[in-house]
Formats: sequence, structure tokens, C-alpha cells
Amino acid sequence: MDFLDEIEATVPALRRYARALTRNADRADDLVQDCLERAIRKRNLFTPTGPVQAWLFRILINIWRNDLRFERRRGDQIPIDSLIAEPSVAPAQPGRIALSEMSRAIDRLPDDQREALLLVVLEGLSYHEAASALGIPDGTLMSRLGRARATLRMSTGTADEPRLRSIK
Repeated sequence: MDFLDEIEATVPALRRYARALTRNADRADDLVQDCLERAIRKRNLFTPTGPVQAWLFRILINIWRNDLRFERRRGDQIPIDSLIAEPSVAPAQPGRIALSEMSRAIDRLPDDQREALLLVVLEGLSYHEAASALGIPDGTLMSRLGRARATLRMSTGTADEPRLRSIK
């Protein structure tokens, strides 16, 4: 049996599996099409140690997982046709107030805590890199970060919701 014939014989099983994963016929067909396209494009990577079907299922599930990760990062999308009215935009004031309150709270932190917090949170350094930059042990850095975060949590509100002051 030829490689393409084996792929063709597997299509019904791929479609069933894709429909079970997606619960949507159109999306399942797109998933199978992407899987077949990738399999044909990368056929030189197939090693005939196992069945083609297992290889195709592996490709399909990897594409499905990648799609799920992409959707989680992108967020929910609603078709514009299903909207009853124009989407509204929330006012920016509460967000700006919360940001300015957080900025003031960071400014009130002791210097050693503020330096540790900004290196890790703002600059994105690892704990070890930040500790090296500050010339302190890793444990000391983590202690300072813990105290800084606790202070910020207390001065800006609970962990559940920020404490915002109303401006009249």
C-alpha cells in the first residue's frame, strides 16, 4: 500500500476523532485538513516503525493542542453579527486610579524591597539573576519579594479586589 493510500484510508478515523475533540463539524474538518496537509508536507519525517495512523493521530492531537493554546491566549471572540448593540468600552478611570495607587504604594516600599520587586517584576529577571544584581543571596531576595508583595497587597486592597478610592 502506498503512503498516500494509507493516509486516505485513515481519513474517516481522523474525522471521527476530530469531531469528538472539537464537537463542531466545520472545525473538525479544518483540523483534519491541517493534519493531512502537514503529514503530506512532512512525509519524509515518517519512519515506518509504526502505523501511519498512529503518526497521523499524533499530528492531529498536536495541532489541536496548539490551537487550544492559541485560543486561550487570544481570548473569547464573538461574531459581530450576533451582537445586539454596539460594543461599549469601559471607562479608563478605574484602571488609571488603580495604577496610580499601585505606583504610589511601590514608591512607599523600603528601597531594598522596591529594588528587588522592580528587578523581578518590571525587568523580568529570574530570582537568581536579580539576587546577583543586588549582591544578596537568593533566599534574601525571595524574602524581600514576599514582604514587598504582602505590603502592596495590604496597601492596595485585598487579594480579591483592589481598594479604589472614589473621586467626586
